[in-house]
Amino acid sequence: MERRDLMKVLATLPMGAFALSHAEAATVAEHVRKLAEAEQGQPRAPFKPKFFQPLEWRTVRVLADIVIPRDARSGSATDAGVPEFIDFAATFYPGHQPRLREGLGWINAEARARFGVAFPDATPAQRIAIVEDIAWPAKAKPQHRSGVQFFNAFRDLCASGFYTTRMGAKDLGYAGNVPQAQWTGCPADANRHLGT
Repeated sequence: MERRDLMKVLATLPMGAFALSHAEAATVAEHVRKLAEAEQGQPRAPFKPKFFQPLEWRTVRVLADIVIPRDARSGSATDAGVPEFIDFAATFYPGHQPRLREGLGWINAEARARFGVAFPDATPAQRIAIVEDIAWPAKAKPQHRSGVQFFNAFRDLCASGFYTTRMGAKDLGYAGNVPQAQWTGCPADANRHLGT
């Protein structure tokens, strides 16, 4: 299974520590979408996060693109505005702020302990080494438990943000509420999955 396909599956699962409900994620996505539409055609100033401090913001952007990188099919998490989605979610739902701040602090402290630099300043290989240690809960060492909890929740938040954008919907192949010239039935892989 490719990373992007895995992210599609994860987007449908409960979000753990950052537990935005589907309704909350939809509210955040709709708000971000309305802001983007209101700004269309106007010169765009660089986004200034309302919640994240500068190092946290850089960390969110780097980590989000590790979770959902740019590929041949679509752009990355930052291309889709996922960091902005996460900043708005943290601002709109302040109960999530302590866990986000602690998790970002953990990953930066881990990078400093291993490599002497903050996570965004580490080399790509060093960043992936940290992520590999926390991305797979069953294989993670006990000392990485806090990182595992943070990363799994952060990954879910990235998936919610990405797949509620136009780019994410296009990546899923979602056509929306549009007339179809013909219906050929369920895709063969869906039928195989259902055993039909």
